[in-house]
Amino acid sequence: MIAIFVDADACPVKDEVYRVAARYGLPVAVVANRPMYVPPGLGAELVLVASGPDVADDWIAERTRPRDIVVTADIPLAARCLAEGASVLGPDGRPFTENMIGAALATRQLKADLRQQGLAPGGPRPLAEKDRERFLSRLDQLVQAALRTPRS
Repeated sequence: MIAIFVDADACPVKDEVYRVAARYGLPVAVVANRPMYVPPGLGAELVLVASGPDVADDWIAERTRPRDIVVTADIPLAARCLAEGASVLGPDGRPFTENMIGAALATRQLKADLRQQGLAPGGPRPLAEKDRERFLSRLDQLVQAALRTPRS
């Protein structure tokens, strides 16, 4: 069975994940380093990990398998999960792919360098309603594709 992993600490689309997962009866691991509400009865489980750099990322990357779906905005985590054969979707509904992950990692590093020099503002843009709609649609497509693909 496929699973959905959510890098949850800053994820704005957890409710959308619960809806899609419940529709297909899929388990969801909501991975965070602080307690948060996870609705009962939808197959979602809160996984609390220790605080620290990349602890939640490590937990997700170590358990991700081919056909699983990971929801994250974290580009290095996306790269690790893609390497394991998972599908990775950003909260804005844009997928991370093998073809673009190298450029995304390079852009992330460039932006970090510019922020460190005080030359660029930080943080992602606010999530718009069209982003939520795109996320729901794309997550549903990824789940359907994963369900049609036999596990290797």
